[in-house]
Amino acid sequence: MRIAIALALSIMGTAAMAQDDIVLRGMGSFHVGGRIAEVGGKPVREIQRVPGGPMSKLDPNGQFMVEQMYVQYFLPKNKKGKYPLLMWHGGGLTGVTYESTPDGREGWANMFVRKGWDTYVSDAVERGRSGFASPDVWQGEPIFLNYQDPYERFRIGQGAGSWNADPAKRRPMPGTQFPVEAYDNYMKQSVPRWLSTDKAVLDGYLALIDKLCPCVLLTHSQGGNFGFLAAEQRPDKIKAIVAVESASAGRIANAPKLKDIPVMLMFGDYVEQHPRWAEYKRIDTEYGNAIKAAGGSVDLVMLPDIGIKGNSHMLMQEKNNGEIADVIQNWLVSKGLVD
Repeated sequence: MRIAIALALSIMGTAAMAQDDIVLRGMGSFHVGGRIAEVGGKPVREIQRVPGGPMSKLDPNGQFMVEQMYVQYFLPKNKKGKYPLLMWHGGGLTGVTYESTPDGREGWANMFVRKGWDTYVSDAVERGRSGFASPDVWQGEPIFLNYQDPYERFRIGQGAGSWNADPAKRRPMPGTQFPVEAYDNYMKQSVPRWLSTDKAVLDGYLALIDKLCPCVLLTHSQGGNFGFLAAEQRPDKIKAIVAVESASAGRIANAPKLKDIPVMLMFGDYVEQHPRWAEYKRIDTEYGNAIKAAGGSVDLVMLPDIGIKGNSHMLMQEKNNGEIADVIQNWLVSKGLVD
């Protein structure tokens, strides 16, 4: 009898585990876009590539592949989303934004694969695995974020002066959903970005759209700006846009081009307490109103207004990221984008 009970419990446990497993019909990665850049007139020199190894020539002249974009994809066996879901990250970040959270929980990439979406997570041009170009190709210099910048600017802390090197002296927003105990891990995601590469970044995204779409865009922060600009150029290929705290929108004059694309504008908490984010909300809302004036559909979702409170700029990494993912999924279902 004990053996039978143990066997039954084992089978039940296996079934529960199988239900929780992510089962894929495919996964992989690729690069899109890019161009050949020519460099000339630079001095050739000898370098030692490995300590203790032989010297070899380093020639900075010639042809170089630059401005390609890296994309990783996960295709669920039980596909439900009618179109690919493209996840675009924000400034100074990479596709890691949508992967495991800083405190080790499941991120939106996994969650939307579980919901049945073919999910494509990219590193924008000049970020992460997309690679970098030399100063001979990209004018200007990369910018970096110090430790206090996201804490104070992304509404994790209570604005200017809320950061302190001593964790006990930091002042997080009341009731914050951000996993502040894992802030060190969050900062490990930070990468350099350039202020002179926006055209190259947009070209990479357009190359991805041309390869994969029709599709749905899920964008965040700076990625929202690129999402709207890309949709203005490829309106027939975008079936919906979820813009999470978009850091600026598209061009007002082009907004009518999105009249056939349902749009969700989503913001977290404390937006009006921070002039920078209040301004982005104003810009995004103005753009959304221009889409609606042309006959389009735009839904502004302020999470506190629907009872979801305490969220910073990094909604997809917070302790209630699953609840927010459900809000997005329900909206996509309401737009007829899920089988």
